[in-house]
Amino acid sequence: MGFGDLKSSAGLQLLNAFLADKSYIEGYVPSQADIAVFEAVGAPPPAELYHALRWYNHIKSYEKQKASLPGVKKALGKYGPADVEDATGTGGDSKDDDDIDLFGSDEEEESEEAKKLREERLAQYESKKAKKPTLIAKSSILLDVKPWDDETDMAKLEECVRSIQLDGLVWGSSKLVPVGYGIKKLQIQCVVEDDKVGTDMLEEKITAFEDYVQSMDVAAFNKV
Repeated sequence: MGFGDLKSSAGLQLLNAFLADKSYIEGYVPSQADIAVFEAVGAPPPAELYHALRWYNHIKSYEKQKASLPGVKKALGKYGPADVEDATGTGGDSKDDDDIDLFGSDEEEESEEAKKLREERLAQYESKKAKKPTLIAKSSILLDVKPWDDETDMAKLEECVRSIQLDGLVWGSSKLVPVGYGIKKLQIQCVVEDDKVGTDMLEEKITAFEDYVQSMDVAAFNKV
């Protein structure tokens, strides 16, 4: 398994294909696997690789809490599609003396063969993915929206939050929760389509109502 060089076009295309029906590198919540791959990518993927870009922007929103995400970082070659050979390391026994080392050769001719082989594998993998039905990944998010003080009009604050209308966003139930000193926060549920709406986008939209909103936090995040 593995994505190869995630700073190369081929590596990013492989990542994009891998994330076509997934929200995360492993499992159903952000983890150290996402952080390891995120750091290897290093910069936002091109806009045409929209699955990879959607994932990148979503994981970027966890940058401040990345150390607390579950899991343990593994070697980069341990992540990715199982039916693509890992070319990021030198470990493992070769089954065939004629196998091509994609990154270990200094000979230009062998490098060209390796490039051709990787492109063929990428085409096979994307063809395989294209035959699978497209799944719409959704998440249920519980948001804590905090006002400035106990004099903030909470009914107006909630009205502002619910006025945010986005493709892939559905607002749910809400309630006011005491936080102390007479101040209450708005706790509101929503369901989002992962490739259209992220927590960073919600935070940007909600905190734009700066007359009412002091801050927004994600209280719970679950896959639907």
